[in-house]
Amino acid sequence: MNILLVASAFNSLSQRVYAELADLGHRVDVVLASHGPDAVRAAVHETRPELILAPMLKTALPEDVWREHTCLVVHPGPPGDRGPSSLDWAIAEAVPRWGVTVLQAEASMDAGDIWASESFPVPPVGKSDLYRNEVSDAATAAVLLAVQRYADGSFKPRPQNDPEVAVVWRDFFRQEQRRIDWGRDSTEVVLRKLGGGDSQPGVLDEILGREVFLHGGHPEDRLRGRPGELLATRAGAVCRATRDGAVWIPELRPRKSSGDPAPFRRPAVSVLASLAADGARGSGGPHRLPEDTAPLELPADRRTWTDIRYRQQGDIGFLTFSFPGGAMSTGQCRRLLAAYRYALARPTSVLVLGGVRDFFSNGIHLNVIEAAADPAGESWANLNAMDDLVDAVLRTTDRLVVAALGGNAAAGGLMLALAADEVWCRAGVVLNPHYRRMGLYGSEYWTYTLPRRVGVETARRLTSEALPVSAATAARIGLVDGLVPVAAQEFAAETEHRAAALAADPDLARRIAAKASARQADEERRPLADHRRAELARMRAIFFDSQTPYHALRSAFVRKQPGGSDRPLSGGAR
Repeated sequence: MNILLVASAFNSLSQRVYAELADLGHRVDVVLASHGPDAVRAAVHETRPELILAPMLKTALPEDVWREHTCLVVHPGPPGDRGPSSLDWAIAEAVPRWGVTVLQAEASMDAGDIWASESFPVPPVGKSDLYRNEVSDAATAAVLLAVQRYADGSFKPRPQNDPEVAVVWRDFFRQEQRRIDWGRDSTEVVLRKLGGGDSQPGVLDEILGREVFLHGGHPEDRLRGRPGELLATRAGAVCRATRDGAVWIPELRPRKSSGDPAPFRRPAVSVLASLAADGARGSGGPHRLPEDTAPLELPADRRTWTDIRYRQQGDIGFLTFSFPGGAMSTGQCRRLLAAYRYALARPTSVLVLGGVRDFFSNGIHLNVIEAAADPAGESWANLNAMDDLVDAVLRTTDRLVVAALGGNAAAGGLMLALAADEVWCRAGVVLNPHYRRMGLYGSEYWTYTLPRRVGVETARRLTSEALPVSAATAARIGLVDGLVPVAAQEFAAETEHRAAALAADPDLARRIAAKASARQADEERRPLADHRRAELARMRAIFFDSQTPYHALRSAFVRKQPGGSDRPLSGGAR
């Protein structure tokens, strides 16, 4: 069919729905509702869709559009659930299961007939992680079922006045409900509140006399202090005491002041430093907080947060990492490289990178870059740190390296995965093997790794079309080596099972030897250093020219303003 997607942003769910519908042979166009109702009307007039889908919508569809066309809206709640903050309420109430419903658009919000629904478990993770994984899995299944039913023509959607549908209206989930009472709330409650607003909108609080939004939260098992007290820092995060424990908060966002540019999330320590530099009231600034480091090989009984871990099971090393939003700053890249070198010093024949749920990596950290005194210089430093990491993976010839993608990957983060010998990808993951939407040429040795996997012509198409690729298509074209068809919570265990089989393969020694020979032959044809020089020359010209689109696109992206890279650029998308 000819399908039009209307979305407030071309986010992870919109991209997945787009990619999976395209895989089924549908022609899919995209228009962003954030461009206004006239843009939606123009797209409808131009594409003449047989069906309109809204996988992620913050504003109502124009009435003339939904009256004249069948429009199906994805609502992140079970049948009968209504309101703008469904997922927030589910997390706040600690429900064990929740649902997604595909509704036909009508005048009343979320009141349309039901075309499909799917339920999903609600694990104790942040809302953004839940949205990209369990919600995305259920929503995609429901959308594909609804599309199939619509195409069949015989299905009659169920009205919500059906006696079996219990209608519940939930109001907008406000900051009053999110606010933390540090003296009364238990650690469990604090973590639930932080998890419910980890990406957007954050939890409004006060630190050093300034209002800030807290983003993300993880438990701490040893540090203690007065409720609300800042206790320590670790890897850019800050630890804060609760009444019965403590939590780690990775990112902060200052509240907008009148006349200032829109603030954005960045590592908590850097925000605290800027607050202190601005003369914020109070004590306990980051310069007075100790850095509480965690060992790379964290004991199994420790319940504390760290963004990089290493563990070993027999002949297999597992180097896991998880950075907020999948972005990797200069410092994070350097710490991960140090951890990688540590892993190489261990006696293993298989090394697995990743292997946990949610983002693998999205490449350089645009928020940290935007906040830097010299964004061009920080862009350059960040890119070189990413290149150093990818270079180390490419030059590993004494063992097999596996990249295990339990979540989405894009740009340089995906190229980091492609540097491995094998790439395992959870079914449902969305890959973006391009840089174009940020106005970049790209680095991280993509001119070597991408054509090596998919061929020169496919590499050129992927980087120029700049469209999302489903996990199934990635496997079909050779971008990844294996699909892992499990739920997000099961990915780590399945990765361990597959790694054990790989380590036990009698052919492993031969494969490692062949890998070393192939690397030597590739180096003789064109050294890795030559790929790096050519890529960096293009990127340096972009970074250090203030007139290139990269700078405006980056600024719009981190501030979530129109013109950011959430917009699709080509290939049937508007």
